[in-house]
Parts: sequence; structure tokens; C-alpha cells
Amino acid sequence: MNRREAGLILLGAMSAQAAPGGFKKLFNGKDLTGWTLVKGHGVGYVVEKGVLVCPENGGGNLFTEKEYSDFVLQLEWRLWDGGNNGVGIRAPLEGDAAYVGMEIQILDDESEKYKKGAGLKPTQYTGSVYDVFPAKRGSVLRDGVWNKYQIEAKGRRVKVTLNGNVVSDVNLDDAKDEAVLKKHPGLARKSGHIGFLGHGTRVEFRNIRIKEL
Repeated sequence: MNRREAGLILLGAMSAQAAPGGFKKLFNGKDLTGWTLVKGHGVGYVVEKGVLVCPENGGGNLFTEKEYSDFVLQLEWRLWDGGNNGVGIRAPLEGDAAYVGMEIQILDDESEKYKKGAGLKPTQYTGSVYDVFPAKRGSVLRDGVWNKYQIEAKGRRVKVTLNGNVVSDVNLDDAKDEAVLKKHPGLARKSGHIGFLGHGTRVEFRNIRIKEL
């Protein structure tokens, strides 16, 4: 192999990780390169036909090996009745990412499963900064239809756009309740891993890419 051929191979590999607008792919569609499974359940996460899958008999926390501070994260996800997952941001590898980091909720919140008893709290709906800031409702596409997520974390601001609708746009400093701050030390973190937080229901992900700010 000459230098030109080697250079073309390297350029092709770099292009495979590139995406328009300064974004870089976090998931190559083939395997879990660049990711690490923490506290996995069952089979953990698998790749099926270019899609990252949290199966019913799997789950746990699947984190990027790299840490990120300020970024725009784009991805697509879909779920079925009762589906439950989340996007961890600025999270450490150890501990419950929803508290020691932050979790942007992904939930089939219109499912009858979640209407039993007292039902969901406002901070449990899709797009919420879980257990801290509620999201606007009504943008989730159900029953295996792909949803488009954009999560922007810049300094103390976190903005979540779901299917073109801004469902959360918050200043983390607006969380002033001492009990909430004690329960969620992750609100103070400036950087950490990005991850998927599976709960034993099938949720699929694709087109996962990031732009660091």
C-alpha cells in the first residue's frame, strides 16, 4: 500500500465520523466503539441493522468514553407502549446519572401504564430535566415512530427540542430549592459523559451526533 492509498483510507475513515454543520458521529452504526456499558442489565445494548437498541432483556447505562461540557447533541429515538429511557448529560460513570449528572427524559408518557395511581409528576414527562424542570407536553410520537431530539447544553442553560418544538429551555441556576439541590448534585457539574439510561423496555436510537461548543 502506497502513501496515497493509505491517505485515502484514513480520509475515508475520518469522513465516516463526520456529519454536516460541524457535527461528529457518536455512533458508527456497526458496533459500540467509543461507548462503555456501566451497570448493564442482561444483554445491555446491541446494534441491529445500523440502529442502537436497548432491548427489553437489556439496558443499563451506556456512556460515551469521552466527556463533554458545552455541546449540541442530535439524535433520533423511537419507543413502543410503556417505553422508558433517558439521555444522561454531564454525568460521571458511577452513581445514578439522573442525580449525579442530569437526565433528559425519554418516556412513552401517554401510555396507560403511567396513568395508574397518582400518575406522572410534571418533571417526569419527555424532555424534562428529570425530577427538576418540567417539559411542555404533546410532542412525543408513539408506537415505533421516530422522534428527533436536539439537546443543547451551554453553560447553565439546557434547551431541549423535540420534533421541532422547544419543550424545555431552562437556566439550571433557577433550581433554588435546597432539597432539590441536595438530591441533584449533578446540576452543578460542568462536564461529563453522555449516555443512554435504559430501564428494561425496548427503545431504539440512530443518527447520534454531537457538536462541541
